Amino acid sequence: MAKLILTHEVTGLGAAGDVIEVKNGYARNYLLPRGFALAWSKGGEKQVEAIKAARAARAIASLEEAQQLAASLSAKPVTLTVKAGDSGRLFGTVKGEDVAKAVEAAGLGSIDKRKVELAEHIKSTGEYQASVRLHEDVSAVINLKVVAARK
Repeated sequence: MAKLILTHEVTGLGAAGDVIEVKNGYARNYLLPRGFALAWSKGGEKQVEAIKAARAARAIASLEEAQQLAASLSAKPVTLTVKAGDSGRLFGTVKGEDVAKAVEAAGLGSIDKRKVELAEHIKSTGEYQASVRLHEDVSAVINLKVVAARK
């Protein structure tokens, strides 16, 4: 087992700053190469505190604020305009960053692109859903309407 410090939130493992133990292969082949974690060391406690402080600065302050944002995100669909071919197939794929920018452009507030989770790869126009973790206890579902950009 490998002991690591998470630098990013990883679904099913924990949030940034958490100290976790995972199997060696998962750490060596996935978490470390992608920069999601650092190897744990006795001197790493300072890093843990710095990561947790940065996470707290980005986090939504209160539970009530997170619940209000979740209600507004779930209330109306967010339109995402992307480049697509004649058949509706996208040139590329929709990422969490694209969803975060579309939410902000719709005037619904700002969300962290790292907290957006897409259930499936969005490669064509249509209606989809994405979930976003706003607070430890609050997550919201965003209804996405992916439309082709006009030529």
